[in-house]
Amino acid sequence: SREGVEIIKRLAVVSDVIVENYIPGKLDQLGLGYTELSKSNPKLIYASITGYGPTGPYAQRAGYDVIIEAEAGLMHITGEPDGNPVKVGVAITDMVTGNPGLYTHGAIMAALLARSKSGVGQKIDASLLVRTGIMFHHNECQVATLANIGHSHLIGGLEGKRWGTAHASIVPYQVFETSDGFVVFGAGNDKQYQKVMTALGRTDLAEKEKFKTNSLRVEHRNELIPIIQEIFLKHCTDYWLKILEPLGVPFAPVNNLQQTFAHPQVIHRNMVQDIDHPKSGKVKLIGPAVKYSDTPATIRQPPPTLGQHNSEVLEDLLNYRSSDVERFKNEGII
Repeated sequence: SREGVEIIKRLAVVSDVIVENYIPGKLDQLGLGYTELSKSNPKLIYASITGYGPTGPYAQRAGYDVIIEAEAGLMHITGEPDGNPVKVGVAITDMVTGNPGLYTHGAIMAALLARSKSGVGQKIDASLLVRTGIMFHHNECQVATLANIGHSHLIGGLEGKRWGTAHASIVPYQVFETSDGFVVFGAGNDKQYQKVMTALGRTDLAEKEKFKTNSLRVEHRNELIPIIQEIFLKHCTDYWLKILEPLGVPFAPVNNLQQTFAHPQVIHRNMVQDIDHPKSGKVKLIGPAVKYSDTPATIRQPPPTLGQHNSEVLEDLLNYRSSDVERFKNEGII
């Protein structure tokens, strides 16, 4: 509505950052694009999150997490070697790009830092980084996260493949099934491998010529891995955790969510926090992942209900009267 557009324009004047997730060009048509809003607030940081970017043959396509996982190569390298491509267990592309957005978050912070020096804001474009600023595209952010696998293809011409939980160049380094669950461990070097094989009671596997070095173990993984798997099936998960504990190698059980949130280290790091919610009572939330030495991060407020702060924002920041806000609600403007 016309009044809704006017509210956004007034908010832009008093805001540091705007984050939008519309199809490219839509907000420009409404007069809410960066060019228009920055006229009234040159310090504005304007972050756009789109599926495929503002230009190009795919610009008008809708982009969703699982679609981009498939199209940007992530799904091709995720899953068991002899199985179908699968998605990651969480909406990883959304999280990396803009929900909550590791790339978007980092770029906004960088833009705020740049503004503190230049005095002006910018539009953000992660792929172009030129005069148009910084705009976030799910497709490009996901391509960027292909990391070493992507560079192996670009530089060495190697096509990525699905490895399940195994590693392309380290053996053993994967999940093994136990009699009641699963354990993952990694032998990152030959010394660690020898320690593990000795603890498993298979010094012969440590001494056998074809398994002595990691490069040889990679070459003969199809012979070695089934042998190790057969050993782990003989005992329960807790048994193997006690065996691996003193060896100084990386290892862990495969935990479900109940086990994860009851994990002593997760509890010690205060990653589960109790919050009072005005409608739901006491709820548990995942705590801040990063710890600060001088300014500890806290969850100051519970997740807001839809429109919870409308009156506060419109009346306190934009000086609308309470009667105006009530009318906005009744007419569906907000």
